[in-house]
Amino acid sequence: MAVPDVLPSGSEPGPGPARATARRRIGVPGIVFFVVAASAPLTVAAGGLPTSFAVTGVTGIPLLYVVLAVLLAAFTGGYAAMSRSVSNAGAFYAYVTHGLGRVPGVGAAFVALVSYNTMQIGLYGLFGFTTADLLKTKAHLDVPWWAAALAGAAAVAVLGFRRIDLNARVLGVLLAVEFLTVLVFDAGQLAGAPSGVSFGPLGVDAARDGAVGAAFCFAMASFMGFEAAAIYSEECRDPRRTVGRATYAAVALIGVFYAFTAWAMTVGTGAEDIARRAREDGPGLVFALAEQHVGALFADLAQVFLVTSLFAALLSFHNAVARYFFSLGREGVLPGVLGRTHPRHRSPHAGSAAQSALAVLAVAAFAAAGEDPVLTLFNWFTNLGALGVILLLALTSAAVVRHFARDPRGENAWNRLAAPVLSGLGLAAVFVACLLNFDALLGADRDSALVWLLPGLLLAAAVAGLLHAAYLRAARPDAYARIGRPPGA
Repeated sequence: MAVPDVLPSGSEPGPGPARATARRRIGVPGIVFFVVAASAPLTVAAGGLPTSFAVTGVTGIPLLYVVLAVLLAAFTGGYAAMSRSVSNAGAFYAYVTHGLGRVPGVGAAFVALVSYNTMQIGLYGLFGFTTADLLKTKAHLDVPWWAAALAGAAAVAVLGFRRIDLNARVLGVLLAVEFLTVLVFDAGQLAGAPSGVSFGPLGVDAARDGAVGAAFCFAMASFMGFEAAAIYSEECRDPRRTVGRATYAAVALIGVFYAFTAWAMTVGTGAEDIARRAREDGPGLVFALAEQHVGALFADLAQVFLVTSLFAALLSFHNAVARYFFSLGREGVLPGVLGRTHPRHRSPHAGSAAQSALAVLAVAAFAAAGEDPVLTLFNWFTNLGALGVILLLALTSAAVVRHFARDPRGENAWNRLAAPVLSGLGLAAVFVACLLNFDALLGADRDSALVWLLPGLLLAAAVAGLLHAAYLRAARPDAYARIGRPPGA
């Protein structure tokens, strides 16, 4: 039986009860919680921003957040249009399949699995180190980083097993605390500005000096997870409206919030001193500024909330990975057991368990090797994950253009053509900039094997996906026909 490589528009039958996630559980606020939690606002403020200023020397990083928010808002136009046409927990995988074909779709799926898994697992390195350090300095308990990481993995596994709306409520509470903490920090910097409030870092001139390409890479990494709204399209109340609204809201919230926080940080140190202070204090810069301008008690609380921020990000990425496993298992690309949902909670519990197992194995391997959890596990894996997601964003833009070229489905020219073309070109440029500056992102020498070995894993994943799709087309045409859509089509 011949199977077309590109799926016809509008074929979206409902999956059977054993293969379906919970229906109509979450609305726009719940999905925004998942999306913004993945970007980890306090983690970005404490780790991402000081590192960006220190490594790149660019004082105009606040402006770069605004530029990227505009670019990603353009991407969201096509992405939201696609979500109205295709509802699938595999998001990128399903969109690329519908736009570019089944073989490229499986290649994208394998890249997504590597990207989201490494992003989530890498966060355990920073979570374990931060939690262990907090316990040692504040409670005088000497706990190995890997023990703290495994305890976090156990808590994530329990929540990932439960209903999606329970996860959304947990993330909502953690995010409220996190945002309030960062806003108090920002207000403290503006009130205690040593050189007065300057808007210079928001100007174009401030974004011209220093390693601007690397600065774009660091800023882009802060948006990771914004695209996850479509992953929950099968579980939200009204996917045709909810996914687009949640993604637009997340992009605006992340862009404005991080731009404001980055600017407040330059005000707190003085724009002329931000790079020097960031190099000297590293991630401790936020806590030093918090103690200086707000108070010692607040600085201590901020350290506690950094741990909860990382946990929220871990939970968000865990749910995204579980749903990729679920979608691929349900459609026969991966073993069918991964496509099962829990009979009571309707969670993709098999995919959740698989992700937890991978995380535990990775933490155990790095601990046994005696590697630094931040410089290796966190730094290597999260940068690799971010690079893969940027590539997927560019591919999805191309898929949107081709999908609607066959059938506009009532979408306007901006959403189906102009927005995805502009965002695709911009995201491709960001991907190339990240690739060329990957040594700076890793803090490695340009001739280090890591500079090509880690990105090479994405290429290997893509090739493996393409070959697997070709195998399915030749040997298992029934499974090949299910790629990109629920069974029964």
